[in-house]
Amino acid sequence: MPPDRQGTESDGRPDGAAAVVVGGGLAGITAALALADAGLRVTLLEGRPRLGGLAFSFRRGDLTVDNGQHVYLRCCTAYRWFLDRIDGADLAPLQERLDVPVLDADRNRLGRLRRSELPVPLHLASSLVRYPHLSLLERAAVGRAALALKGLDLADPALDEQNFGRWLARHGQSPRAVEALWDLVGVATLNATADDASLALAAMVFKTGLLSEPGAADIGWARVPLGDLHDTLARKALDKAGVRVETRTRVSALSRTDGGGWSVETDRERLDAGSVVLAVPQQEAHALLPEGSLDHPDALLGIGTAPILNLHVVYDRKVLKRPFFAALGSPVQWVFDRTAASGLTGRGQYLAVSQSVAQDEIDAPVAALRERYLPELERLLPAARGAGVRDFFVTRERTATFAPTPGVGRLRPGARTRTPGLYLAGAWTATGWPATMESAVRSGTQAAEAALTTLGRPRNRLFREAA
Repeated sequence: MPPDRQGTESDGRPDGAAAVVVGGGLAGITAALALADAGLRVTLLEGRPRLGGLAFSFRRGDLTVDNGQHVYLRCCTAYRWFLDRIDGADLAPLQERLDVPVLDADRNRLGRLRRSELPVPLHLASSLVRYPHLSLLERAAVGRAALALKGLDLADPALDEQNFGRWLARHGQSPRAVEALWDLVGVATLNATADDASLALAAMVFKTGLLSEPGAADIGWARVPLGDLHDTLARKALDKAGVRVETRTRVSALSRTDGGGWSVETDRERLDAGSVVLAVPQQEAHALLPEGSLDHPDALLGIGTAPILNLHVVYDRKVLKRPFFAALGSPVQWVFDRTAASGLTGRGQYLAVSQSVAQDEIDAPVAALRERYLPELERLLPAARGAGVRDFFVTRERTATFAPTPGVGRLRPGARTRTPGLYLAGAWTATGWPATMESAVRSGTQAAEAALTTLGRPRNRLFREAA
């Protein structure tokens, strides 16, 4: 390896032009790209054999399978910057206009959440008026609650301590309205029901996604395997930027050098650098943080986690005409058609069923999940009745996101630590967003921005816009 790419100096003094990023998820990739774009020599270390963190793909026979269905919204400006930066935007396009089919299994009715080009909040008014899953009184109450939500100040720290479910109840929301609207959106974005969610994070989701700009909630998702974006294209972008990427490399310790820089110990080598970005889950960050780096390091251990379960069903025929839908009156939450993205050929169809808030089922046997969910899919999709099931398998992310419980905001640290040259990144840090791809990328830009500001380095225009 050429000396100028190792991020080390033989005399022990800190090399301000060298940086090490620990963690190859979206946060780490973003930080590495931003630092390299500003002229630093960057080494990215990842323990897994691939990049992408918890948004990745793997092979199963002839299929390429995503570990879980991931989507983003038009308001996710940082993740959209990331897609542009790795030349992947065309592979994960946005809807031209928000349109979410919602199937009620109990009532056998289809409703849609759509937007118009009218200004906020009128852009959703016609959709809400026609939404068949709520009564006229419930729809009117939803409108009043939305206006009250729009008036909340997201900078008010008191919101973090409040429970979103109780706030909805105080604002006249019936259990049916919570199920058919608030949790329909909130469970997918927060990975928590309203009763278990911080008002601050819920308000952020609804204000930013539904009550900021008419097109803010337009949905985008990858039409290719996530690995094509977060691993293959990301590696190309990192290589082009001059970032040295080392996978299958575990970091065991971080320590200050006598010269005031950083020493990063791995199972392969020791790296010296002037700046280190720790972009790993909060429990791993806690284990690696040198003493004194945070005022309350054990707060990281107080940031809980929440699981997501994904069910994968391959039918012998086409059973779903839409690209996706959400369900009510069923344990099924969201269903996506992944046929083309997976590489499945022939007359079959591959559906991915994404189940957030999966605490009760995350460890359930595959046979039990199959017995429960295949009949539910037949209830929702008449064409599935009598269709052959070629394959049924499950992917489980037991620590998919941080738990967005009331009070979690005061536990989330910022990018800077008390130790010069050491920065934190990850969706669990203080981005103001729940644990989404957007939050991960924002955390990477925040960590890189903090490091570059300390070093007095200029940032390019696209990075400034993302940060």
